[in-house]
Amino acid sequence: MHRRAILAAPMLAAGATTLLVPAAARAQAPQIATEEFMVPAKDGGGEIFLRNKRPETAAAPRPDRTLLFVHGATYPASTAFDLPLGGLSWMDYIAGRGFDVWCMDLRGYGRSTRPPEMAKPAAENPPVERGEAAVADIAAVAEFIRQKRGVPRMVVMGWSWGTTLMARHAAENPGLVERVVLYAPLWTLSGPPPIGPNGGPLGAYRTVTQAQARQRWLNGVPAERQAALIPPGWFEHWAGLTWATDPEGQRQNPPVLRAPNGVLQDLADHWAPGKEPFYDPARVRAPVLLVVAEWDRDTPPSMATTLFPLLTNSPGKRLVMLAEGTHTIMMERNRGALFQAVQVFLEEAVG
Repeated sequence: MHRRAILAAPMLAAGATTLLVPAAARAQAPQIATEEFMVPAKDGGGEIFLRNKRPETAAAPRPDRTLLFVHGATYPASTAFDLPLGGLSWMDYIAGRGFDVWCMDLRGYGRSTRPPEMAKPAAENPPVERGEAAVADIAAVAEFIRQKRGVPRMVVMGWSWGTTLMARHAAENPGLVERVVLYAPLWTLSGPPPIGPNGGPLGAYRTVTQAQARQRWLNGVPAERQAALIPPGWFEHWAGLTWATDPEGQRQNPPVLRAPNGVLQDLADHWAPGKEPFYDPARVRAPVLLVVAEWDRDTPPSMATTLFPLLTNSPGKRLVMLAEGTHTIMMERNRGALFQAVQVFLEEAVG
């Protein structure tokens, strides 16, 4: 097969907020259909929120055009991956290219069921939504999508902690995964984790204010570049939608977002120096894209460059580093570079 001629198609330019194509061409873009589902968890502990976007006149489902995205340690997928910034979300962009694209909120996040431990003081229970439970949530959702669309496999994509979950899913289910995108991939830590308390026992969950989120977002960005990193109003738009998914946290002053601490226990058990990783990269047999931004301090580029050679059985693997972006580049002025890098990988033929 030959490489598809995708570079000539409309793409987002770095720093642009709309597609750089004539208005007439934009008017001919496919209409996007949206559906939402609540998928029962396999262990009976609630439901998992799932959103789908696809062209209204979509062709027959195909494994290489069906994509499932999962979020990271703190924020849900539904308010980031499908956040309309400059009139366009990343889900809209991918669906507009003819894909059947899905995003899920793990239990304890977004609009999914929160474990009962999260209704109590955090110190009363150990961390909830450990990696094993999160992978089980992904498996339940992936099975739902495969059955609904009648496809044997799909593309999986994770962000941050979600990269370890999707890679584990791919490693354990090679026949069910078409290809893998790891955006801001997590690998072994070289120091303290970028989130959570330093020392002391972990409770069931932690709380995050919007001010803390903004400070963490800008960590590692040169001072003189911070003002231009996020276009005006984008952070506030994302934060307003994200914190609104936690009505209990909204009642606090200042409002907080509660996030499960299972990921922090995972960091201690699997990603601290000398620990056995949560998954074996050599067991991933699908094509893999690692993509990371230069100012990412949560999962710095060194993690991606360490992980890349360990993917010994991934055909067509590649590593892309993006300039002038952070861990959250998908919601920054240079998000177009991320969209392009991922879309090239998604649409390019392998072999």
